Amino acid sequence: MSWLTWPFRCIGFFLWFAKEMVTSSAAVLKDNLTPGQDSTPGITAFDSQCRNDYEITLLAALITLTPGTLTLGLNSDSRVSQADVSGSSPAKTGPLTIYVHSLYSGSADATREELRDMETRMLRGIRREGAPS
Repeated sequence: MSWLTWPFRCIGFFLWFAKEMVTSSAAVLKDNLTPGQDSTPGITAFDSQCRNDYEITLLAALITLTPGTLTLGLNSDSRVSQADVSGSSPAKTGPLTIYVHSLYSGSADATREELRDMETRMLRGIRREGAPS
């Protein structure tokens, strides 16, 4: 991926996310306005490929902004190692786990696939070099 395509990838991601917002909003609205419950709530642990605080914060915010999903918390215990000698910020080592509550999860694996798709599209849009392989 080239830095020349970065603005188009960024715009493409935000258009995709706007479509997802409309689709999710319609599902939640339909569930609230019709008799009965179609929701199958669940909590999923998702290992993120985000590399820095900006990417993690953006992903968590996008998950929470999507109707029917909520970021519950992060587990960064396995991610932080000893600070280097200069005293700068700690190095990131392992994957960051994000806990997500979903109203329409179906299964934890299906939710993880949807989250992975969102994360890959987001990283492809915000990273100048593109998404992780």
